[in-house]
Amino acid sequence: MLRVSTATAGAIANGIRVDGEAEIQVIGPRAVNQAVEAIARGYLAPSGIDVYCAPSFMTIHVEEGAEERTGIHFRVCPRHDLRAPKPRVVEE
Repeated sequence: MLRVSTATAGAIANGIRVDGEAEIQVIGPRAVNQAVEAIARGYLAPSGIDVYCAPSFMTIHVEEGAEERTGIHFRVCPRHDLRAPKPRVVEE
């Protein structure tokens, strides 16, 4: 799980390349904006990887359970299976 304060678009791209998906938890409007910007960066597009994002609400316990905050969980996945074999192009 990446924290937005230390996450970068490169880290999200690497998570997708290595693990097949990336997950981010954020609290607050600025963090949501940063997360969406990081997801939208074009790090994966030049490699032909198209991604989609599935946001959901979640409850986060802050400071050892003393306080509960509502946050947003972003799951970022490639639109197509990265492990699928690429079609061969035969030139004649």
